[in-house]
Amino acid sequence: MMQPTFHDLTNSADLPSALFERTEADLSFFIEKVKPIIEAVRVEGDSALKRFARDFDRVEVEDMSILAQEEEYDDAFARLDPAVVESIRYAAENIRAFHEAQKPEDIWYKEIRPGVFVGDRYTPLDSIACYVPRGKGSFPSMLLMAAIPAVVAGVLRPIVITPPGPDGKVDDATLVAARLVGIKEVYKCGGAQGIAAVAYGTQTVPKCLKVVGPGSPWVVAAKRQLSDIIDPGTPAGPSETVIIADETISGELAALDLIIESEHGPDSSAYLVTNSRRVAEEAIAALPKLWANIDPKRVEFSQAVLCGKHGGIVLTKDFDTACEFVNRYAPEHLQILAEEPMAVVPKIRNASELLLGNYTPSTLGNFVLGPNAVLPTGGAAMTKGPLSVFDYMKQASIAYVTRDGYQEVADHAHRIALYEGFSGHAQAVSPIRHEILKKAKKS
Repeated sequence: MMQPTFHDLTNSADLPSALFERTEADLSFFIEKVKPIIEAVRVEGDSALKRFARDFDRVEVEDMSILAQEEEYDDAFARLDPAVVESIRYAAENIRAFHEAQKPEDIWYKEIRPGVFVGDRYTPLDSIACYVPRGKGSFPSMLLMAAIPAVVAGVLRPIVITPPGPDGKVDDATLVAARLVGIKEVYKCGGAQGIAAVAYGTQTVPKCLKVVGPGSPWVVAAKRQLSDIIDPGTPAGPSETVIIADETISGELAALDLIIESEHGPDSSAYLVTNSRRVAEEAIAALPKLWANIDPKRVEFSQAVLCGKHGGIVLTKDFDTACEFVNRYAPEHLQILAEEPMAVVPKIRNASELLLGNYTPSTLGNFVLGPNAVLPTGGAAMTKGPLSVFDYMKQASIAYVTRDGYQEVADHAHRIALYEGFSGHAQAVSPIRHEILKKAKKS
């Protein structure tokens, strides 16, 4: 049995920089590999998508319809366990409720000076593509997370792109989720070629303004390469988590939750960071028996992460240093296991999702709680937050000045315009304006 990587930093003055590296840090290999894929889709459209589905997804595509048809949704509902359908519906209700509460007013304004009104107006985007990954599993939860905010925001044309499965079809639960949330277009194209398809448009796949959703380094590289063609949205790459635990916590519990994100794939990252040697040793001892309970393929993924160079157990000299690790790492998921988890929150500056206490594992956040689980990775949590309704809307400022409120703001603007050398600006708020308006009124 492989042993988890253990970093004993109790006598270390600094946190080693290697601990903060991600598998996607250097995308140069993928950037070069996606260039011909992108160009082929740009030039050939659907023909390229079908060829890549055959070459990359090992799907025979001669008779494949890229757009999922109505009967495929019907068949998915017929095949899927009704209990799973009910759980998808339950999750959808929570996710919808959260994002409806998050949605801003369509328009707001306030009077900041007598007769001077300013505010914002929010309108939905015309189109958006929601990327739902497929490579290491099926992810109807990602469809819910990416598509529901689009529907809540009122996006005029929200679509889904996802790689076809071995049978050339979309996963049943993904199609069920799409119908439940009101998505009418699901296209069978993933990877770099899927991103290129929505960036340029093909004979079947519509060109979109923006693409959101997590994906492999191939997807991340394609988004980066096409960022001048399509808005790539929040950078969401391979899964990553940090669990921070104080000395009051069961190490076995910490190990139980450490496995969650590590089982996504060998390109994930997962750390338990604690100031307690007991917690660290208990976690290390617990992992083998916990691995024994799960699918062997997931054990392989989890061990690749936790026994590799992008995961494991980190023992710090004190709890403040553990918090410093979190802030430097800026994880996608952060679980706080502590006697008083709310007291730890003020110490955390950089994390995209904070899951508090013994009863809030990532499993709940990933699937059913409501806050969005499409989160920035690769340290982007230092400047970005979770996917939200704001990602599906655009903001426009509004200003309205009445006749009574005009003169005061005009006088100040006139002085600043002259100081900056903009005589045309100054003229527009000079007495000439009043003269023009008087003439217009008389005529």
